[in-house]
Amino acid sequence: MAQFICDLSQSSTHFPHFWEHGVGSGRASLALRADWQAQLRKCHAELGFQYVRFHGLLSDDMGTLVYQNEQWIYSFFNADQIIDFLLSIGMKPFIELSFMPEALASGTKTVFKYRGNVTPPKDYGQWAALIRKLVRHWLDRYGISEVSRWFFEVWNEPNLEHFWTGSQEDYFRLYRSTMEAIKGIDPALRVGGPATAQNDWIDAMIGYCEREHIPLDFITTHYYPTDAFGDTQTDTESQLANAPPEVMHDRARSANHQAAGRPLYYTEWNITSNPRDPLHDQPFAAAYAIKILMSVVGLVDGYSYWTFSDIFEENYFPSVPFHGGFGLLNLHSIPKPVYRAFELLHRLGDRLIAVEGPHDTVRVWAIRNEERLTILLINHALPRHAIQTERVNIRLLNSPVPTQAWIERIDHEHANPRQVWLNMGQPTYLTEGEVDRLCTFSQMVAERIDYVHNDKVTTFDLSLPPHGVAAATLIFNKDESVEPEELARHGG
Repeated sequence: MAQFICDLSQSSTHFPHFWEHGVGSGRASLALRADWQAQLRKCHAELGFQYVRFHGLLSDDMGTLVYQNEQWIYSFFNADQIIDFLLSIGMKPFIELSFMPEALASGTKTVFKYRGNVTPPKDYGQWAALIRKLVRHWLDRYGISEVSRWFFEVWNEPNLEHFWTGSQEDYFRLYRSTMEAIKGIDPALRVGGPATAQNDWIDAMIGYCEREHIPLDFITTHYYPTDAFGDTQTDTESQLANAPPEVMHDRARSANHQAAGRPLYYTEWNITSNPRDPLHDQPFAAAYAIKILMSVVGLVDGYSYWTFSDIFEENYFPSVPFHGGFGLLNLHSIPKPVYRAFELLHRLGDRLIAVEGPHDTVRVWAIRNEERLTILLINHALPRHAIQTERVNIRLLNSPVPTQAWIERIDHEHANPRQVWLNMGQPTYLTEGEVDRLCTFSQMVAERIDYVHNDKVTTFDLSLPPHGVAAATLIFNKDESVEPEELARHGG
């Protein structure tokens, strides 16, 4: 039996909900869809996300800039519609300034089905004029007190030739012209980068800005556990099997050191970078996401999951309800196991208490908020690594007498709608009744747990299957008493 001990009398540390700072989406034009908007509203309300980031705000499908009859024609109507919606639900944009409008592009190379142009501007002066007009328009529309709380990130993954045909020097020139255009309007506006994949260019970016004496308000980069652990033809399972278990912690720690006190935001991460990976829809993703997030506490200011929704189009728009998409929610707004993991995390307190008891696959954390304590557990291993069901014993020292205790689970048998869909015969198109049924099976159920309290020690046992998540909540103050039946269904 795996045994873990937590002394509740010891000092706790601050536990910020940094993962709630932001979340990713696909491309900007999707934000004009009613179903996209409904899903983001749900994620903000239930998971607490504050910012959203997407590609292609400047792409031609947004109508931002065209050149016609020897005139530059600017249109910010669609961008305004998106931002109006975000502000209406209490969220804000994390502006990624991409891709290149064709009227400004120096070449024809594009990325994704929606053909985002990835070439440098043929005229950096006209690029700066576009940025000035756009940002000044937003200041006129929303005011400096609002826009100064946004983030302006220059481009997306310019270290990859898929996303930028120019050199590193070209990117630095793009950053400088963008920064000067924005800061020339108001120095309080925040501009950052380099928005690279795989932690790249951070030192070079900081070095450039310091040499040129230009502002760099924050650092952004991306990392996925599958990065660099197999070539592009290697299957995802092999990439994960080859990945160091603590790779996400190690990369965040490295970036934190490089940032040297500057705010650090990972504006993309997920358990894999494969947009069609079945693991995204399974309990594996819930356990792995929790492990990753808990491993980077104190190292990052924001950690934006890519993405909140399967309403996502890079290669083609899918129809299959569970197709391995990046989203926390599937096409029909059915929460996946990883969505429920974020829901559990959102309800955690803000004080972290150390837990003793190392184990190969089981991890345990104790988080409290006033009189409510949650013991969060996962049983996780990367593919092709040994894992089995574990019996776990929890001992809470210097514990008051709990007034209530319950447990919520995410695993093969709990909050796992994909398995129910498989049992249904994997229908490609769902009826309304089938969606309702799958939403029901996606919910977490609060069940009472038995505990023993003796001489200021509270003890309980539980079983944790492979890639299982469990959250045991204990309440010590009778005034906070909540019946588990009231918690039996979450989210829907």
